[in-house]
Amino acid sequence: MNSAHETQAAKERVIKDFKAVVVDTEELLKATANQTGDRIAAARARMEESLAATKKQLAELEENMVEKAKAAAQATDQMVHENPWQSVGVAAAVGFLLGMLIHRRG
Repeated sequence: MNSAHETQAAKERVIKDFKAVVVDTEELLKATANQTGDRIAAARARMEESLAATKKQLAELEENMVEKAKAAAQATDQMVHENPWQSVGVAAAVGFLLGMLIHRRG
């Protein structure tokens, strides 16, 4: 796996983890809604602020990933249009190699 794919996978794991934290925090806030006291109120207020900030960061990260994916798709599309025969050759070579690998395992 190259570093671009590893970076993409790492970002996706971070997003998944962020979403889990958001869900857990929301559940905790709901579970403690009836609790009273200054310390609990202060903790709830901090958690709500952190949750709002985390949701904003998560939305920005997802938007950034979507923009990068679109840019990569456009660059690939442009390269294929500028070099159609080279693209066909690469696709044929990849297909041939996959066929060889499948044939050996079969």
